[in-house]
Amino acid sequence: MSLLDHRKAIDALDQKIVSLLNERTEHVLEIGAIKLKAGEEIYAPHRELSVLRRICKQNKGPITDDSLRAIYREIMSSALSLEKTMTIAYFGPEATFTHQAAIQKFGSSLQYSAHNTIADVFREVAQGSADYGVVPVENSTEGVVTHTLDMFVDSDLKIVAQIVLPIQQCLVGKGELNQIRKLYSHPQPLGQCRGWLSAHLPDVEIIEASSTTRAAEQASGTTQAAAIASSLAAERYQLKILAHDIQDNSNNATRFLVLGRQCPPPTPMDRTSLMLSINHEVGALHRALAPFRRHRLNMTKIESRPNKRKAWEYFFFVDCDGHMQGKKLAKAVEEITKECNFLKVLGSYPITE
Repeated sequence: MSLLDHRKAIDALDQKIVSLLNERTEHVLEIGAIKLKAGEEIYAPHRELSVLRRICKQNKGPITDDSLRAIYREIMSSALSLEKTMTIAYFGPEATFTHQAAIQKFGSSLQYSAHNTIADVFREVAQGSADYGVVPVENSTEGVVTHTLDMFVDSDLKIVAQIVLPIQQCLVGKGELNQIRKLYSHPQPLGQCRGWLSAHLPDVEIIEASSTTRAAEQASGTTQAAAIASSLAAERYQLKILAHDIQDNSNNATRFLVLGRQCPPPTPMDRTSLMLSINHEVGALHRALAPFRRHRLNMTKIESRPNKRKAWEYFFFVDCDGHMQGKKLAKAVEEITKECNFLKVLGSYPITE
C-alpha cells in the first residue's frame, strides 16, 4: 500500500471509531439513567476494573496494555462527565502526586477541586460538595499518612477504590544542575531522595516547602534554585527537568484511597479495610486477629494509632483480602467483633496493584 492508501484507510477507520465511541456512550448514558433512578452511584469501580482487564486480555498489539488503559480511561471519563457533573476533591494544590493519582483514576474530563488539608477532603465528600475524594494513605518507603487514618475515626465515608501510583521524583528548575544553590522540597520527597542529593548536591541549602507544587513555584523565581517535584508541576511552572527519577528506591510508590459513600459489589480480587479497638490486656490483640487465621484470610497490613479520646489506648487499622459480602470474611468479622470494644468496616474495594 502507498502512503496515500494508508492515510485513506486511517480516515475510514477514524470514521468508524467515532461512530462506535458515540454508540458506546449512548449505552453508558442509558445505564446512568437507570442507576440514577434506582439511587445508585454513577461511578462503578468494580465495572471499570472489569472493563480494563477485559480489553487488555483482548489486546493483541501493537498498542501496549498501558496505552490501551489510558485511552479507555479517557473514554470512560468522558462518559462519566456526560452522565453527571462530577467533582473529585483531592488533597494538596494542583500538580501534586495526589492530583496526578486522581486524574489517573478518573480521567481528565471531570471537575477537580484542590484542598489544603485531608480533613477538608473528607468534609467535602461527606457534605456532598464533592462526589469522591482522593487522599494519600501510605508510601512504600516513608510509611503511612497518619492523618488519613485518624480521619476515619469520626467519618462515615467508605473506601470505594484505591490507586497505587509509582512515584517518580524529578529535580526541576530554570537553570543548570551546577548552578543550584537552594533546594525547595516537601519533607516526604526529601526523605525519598537523600542518597541522590548527597551524591549530586551535597552542599545545597535545603528549604522546606508545604507541597511539591509549592516547591516548584518557589524554585521558579531564579536559576540558582531547584525543587523536588513531579513532571506535572514542572510543566505548570515552565521549569526544566534537570534529572529524572531521583528517588533512592526505584520501587517507590504511594497508595491513595478514593473516598465515597457506597462500597462497590464484590469482584474476583478485593480488599477490605477495618478499624478496631480492644481492651488493654494481655493477649487481646491475638484473640481479636485469630479469626483471620481460622478462616484462612490473608491479613495484608496492620497499623496502630493512638486513641485521642483516651490516653494509652489504640486503634488498629487492618487490611485483609476479601469482600464484606463474602461468607468467610463476614463470619470472621462477626467473630472479631466479639473480641473488640469497637469495630468499623472502612470499605471493601477492588485490588488494583
